[in-house]
Amino acid sequence: MATTLAPPQLDKNVTDFLSKPRKMLLGGKWVEAASGKTFETYNPATGEVLARVAAGDREDIDRAVKAARRAFEEGPWPEMLPAERSRLLYKLADLIDQHREEFAELETLDNGKPVFFSRIVDVPTAIETFRYFSGWATKIEGNTVPISMPGAKYFAYTLREPVGVVGQIIPWNFPLIMASWKLAPALAAGCTVVLKPAEQTPLTALRLGELVMEAGFPDGVVNIIPGFGETAGAALAAHPDVDKIAFTGSTEVGKLIVDAARGNLKKVSLELGGKSPNIVFPDADLDAAIPGSAAAIFFNQGQCCTAGSRLFVHKSIFDKVVDGVAQATKTFHIGPGIDPTTNLGPLVSKEQQDRVCGYLESGAREGAKAVVGGHKIAGGGYFVEPTVLVDVKPQMKVVREEIFGPVVTAIPFSTPEEVATFANDSIYGLAAAVWTRDISKAHRTAAKLRAGTVWINCYNVFDSALPFGGYKQSGWGRESGHAVLELYTEVKSVCAQI
Repeated sequence: MATTLAPPQLDKNVTDFLSKPRKMLLGGKWVEAASGKTFETYNPATGEVLARVAAGDREDIDRAVKAARRAFEEGPWPEMLPAERSRLLYKLADLIDQHREEFAELETLDNGKPVFFSRIVDVPTAIETFRYFSGWATKIEGNTVPISMPGAKYFAYTLREPVGVVGQIIPWNFPLIMASWKLAPALAAGCTVVLKPAEQTPLTALRLGELVMEAGFPDGVVNIIPGFGETAGAALAAHPDVDKIAFTGSTEVGKLIVDAARGNLKKVSLELGGKSPNIVFPDADLDAAIPGSAAAIFFNQGQCCTAGSRLFVHKSIFDKVVDGVAQATKTFHIGPGIDPTTNLGPLVSKEQQDRVCGYLESGAREGAKAVVGGHKIAGGGYFVEPTVLVDVKPQMKVVREEIFGPVVTAIPFSTPEEVATFANDSIYGLAAAVWTRDISKAHRTAAKLRAGTVWINCYNVFDSALPFGGYKQSGWGRESGHAVLELYTEVKSVCAQI
């Protein structure tokens, strides 16, 4: 492993953006928090203050919900033709495209991820998401329904209408992508939105808000309220005039969201945690499976809900695969994400670094052995060594709980039936992967895995058209594709006697 500390060469727009305190977008205006409070965000690579942001709380959420309700029921938005919504979404995508380097650098500075990945993954994905859903705005349809009731003649049909005011709470691991995944389908359906970005990473969402207004969305259609989960997030989830809440984050917080939504029985969709099994069969192409398995866990410093954190390897090739993944970590350039040579950055925060290190200590106490890594990296910033653990047992916390860091547990297996049982032995069911040259075995195994996404001979392949979500305690509902529109629409049946 190599470390780098190259000084950043920032886009001038980024420097300008960071030089001023950031306000919240509420009813089409940039305003301070009602309390006047602010909070600091930190550069994970250095631990230094990056920006100061308005700290929204209950009063700000209430004002934002009222603005979203007005925009939903009055003014140009409810009368806007689907083609006009489509054009707005496409224009927003074009504006992000015009500022792609600015967004990549902001995302990296705020989250810590390598700017290389921000440029080729995060920003392009956000652009494509808005473009994809701009197309759906004109294709949300109802049906005509034959009625069998005897006696009279009836004409019956269904309408698919926007659900209303939507509260959206997004996480810190992919801030820009998650903002696009939430906003684009809601706006395509005709909803209005109150978006709360994670307190650790609010900056790209706020910059996106500036482009929302530049694109020409009516005031109040999109409101962006930065703040903390226990204040702004809790108030949004419980607000009686929010029709639906969409949350991406931990399973623990997802359960709190469900409890908060009970008051008015608002609709809830959840994309939650994972402990994804990554299965390597003895007939796999190891030249693909080994680097693929390393990328599955170490991409984004392991801070992925889909991270391949349980590596199941057939016992006949176990040592070879584990050694290959361990050797891959030695090629990583670890350093500030803004350095273009970095491919493994810091974790997002000191809190997350402490959490991951706590799991490493727990694993060591319970008998797990680190083939490589196992410690935090001394010095500035929130760095943790990429780690491969062996000699693990099913009951260990490092095997059962979501670590959300660059830590993989490697576990040998003997038969396809055995590994399917091992893989499904989890409260989670978000994603899984299978590596084999035997296509029949691949599909048979995929059918047995209780996961919302199964990759075969690849990992972390996403597309705007492909539904994404989890089984079990990994969530409710699906993001992306046609399926997500069900989360943002209501079905109305109309029946007329003719």
